[in-house]
Amino acid sequence: MKMRRIVDSSLPIAQILRQNPNKHCPQEILDELVVLDVEYISFDSKLHKGQIAVHGELAEDVVGAFNLLMDEKFPVQTVIPISSEKFLWDDDLSMVHNNTSSFNFRFVRDTTDMSNHSTGRAVDINPRLNPCFLKKGVFPRHSCYDTTVSGTILQDSKLVQYFKKLGWEWGGDWNTDPDYHHFEKVAE
Repeated sequence: MKMRRIVDSSLPIAQILRQNPNKHCPQEILDELVVLDVEYISFDSKLHKGQIAVHGELAEDVVGAFNLLMDEKFPVQTVIPISSEKFLWDDDLSMVHNNTSSFNFRFVRDTTDMSNHSTGRAVDINPRLNPCFLKKGVFPRHSCYDTTVSGTILQDSKLVQYFKKLGWEWGGDWNTDPDYHHFEKVAE
């Protein structure tokens, strides 16, 4: 018997790729994005369906990552696009809700440098469990990197190994400002 899935996101593509009214994204970036329907096991141990917008060149890698997470029964809280009414392009709000996401036309925190999320070339997974540590503190606030908690990404996890094999970088390897939820692959 097939497990019934809970739908966390089923937005129309136009809504997922709509413009952020506060930061206009160039159309050529939007044209390179694809929206993926993904399935995952959440923390309720049930099958869920969500959506993630990524750069088209990385779609196969991201689908493979979600297949691996399913095989491993690695829990993912939710996968809801940042443009949804729930988040309205607010990265902090998405992270506080432990939401996994990719495309968000924005700057790297506390800089004027464009984030790789701006082109759909970065994915954040369970950010509340896998926080980013900056000089100014931990993000999201009040999060904790506890390697004994299910859904936490570890140095030797199959997910890290999978992404690295495909040429992705894991923020958990960064010597300064480690970002345990962050994976990115820049254009070659």
